[in-house]
Amino acid sequence: MSDRQLIPLYEPVQAHKAIWEAWLRIKALLMAGHRLILEIRMDTRSLAQNRIMWSCLRDLSRQVTWFGKKLTEDGWKDFITGHLSGQELVPNMDGTGFISIGLGRSTSNMTIKEMTAVIDLCHAFGADRGVQWSRTSLGRQEYEVDPETGDILNV
Repeated sequence: MSDRQLIPLYEPVQAHKAIWEAWLRIKALLMAGHRLILEIRMDTRSLAQNRIMWSCLRDLSRQVTWFGKKLTEDGWKDFITGHLSGQELVPNMDGTGFISIGLGRSTSNMTIKEMTAVIDLCHAFGADRGVQWSRTSLGRQEYEVDPETGDILNV
């Protein structure tokens, strides 16, 4: 067994069985003198959400100028996630500008709900500024499929 084990739980009967099986392993390890940590948390964001978020950030970086600046995709990610988690501005060391305390946060460990908030904020912010969203940014396939033939259109 590896040092770490993640068990996805998605419905009560499956969860009960998985927890019982985990208990058998946990009990054996504890009796052998090992110390363990039990962590219960919400599932993290999906790959589909990640793909939508990065597409939104790409659309923002190509179409929005913010106070005379064109931000990169990473810059927009910091901007959006920083807004959600709260940022403070303080003067920089030589007093010629400002720096942000509490920059945007990593999205890889966000819950599905948190990532939904990031995507929703991207959409709201961009819509207010006339962003034309790509299909992927709207959660649609990057291509269209002809319903009659199954041929891929608009690659």
